[in-house]
This record gives sequence, structure tokens and C-alpha cells, in this order.
Amino acid sequence: MIKILSIIFILVSCGLTTTRPKQEMSYAAAAFLAAKEAKADVHSSDLFRKAELYYLKAKSAYRRKYFNKAKAYASLCKKFSEKAEFYSIKKQAQDEEDE
Repeated sequence: MIKILSIIFILVSCGLTTTRPKQEMSYAAAAFLAAKEAKADVHSSDLFRKAELYYLKAKSAYRRKYFNKAKAYASLCKKFSEKAEFYSIKKQAQDEEDE
């Protein structure tokens, strides 16, 4: 009986020590919105779609309390959002220069 209780205690305590990736989710959301405002969906659609996919996966994993997966997806979302925003701004600058 003591073994069963100690196993249950260990399993429950593992779930309590996992921290919610609030900061990572916030950074991912901000990066995604910045890419959207930079019109990355038009000028860098492939990177923007990857960022959107990872953002949705991060939100889904967070809701299901898979915090490690949510943190990883949020990090990927931030990475692709920043790339999409950069290439979108670069493309817009080149288009203005050509005119």
C-alpha cells in the first residue's frame, strides 16, 4: 500500500513541477502579430504559414496542458514569424526601390 501511495505521489508531483510557458507563448503571439502587420502573409507566405501552423499547435498543446510541447512550438513559431517578418520587410523595401 505504501508503494502505491508513493508512486501516486511521485506522479502527481511531477505534474505540479511543470511550469506554464506563459512568456514563450506571449513572445510567439507578439512575433506572429508583428509578421501579420508586416504583411508577411502576402510577401513571405511560406514562412508565415509555418509560423501560423506552429502558433496553432502551441495554443492547442497549451490548452491540453502539454507544456513542453507548447514551449517548443512557441519557439518555432517565434523563429518562423521573425523570419517571415524580415523577408516581408525586405521584399517591400526592394519593391519600393525598384519603383
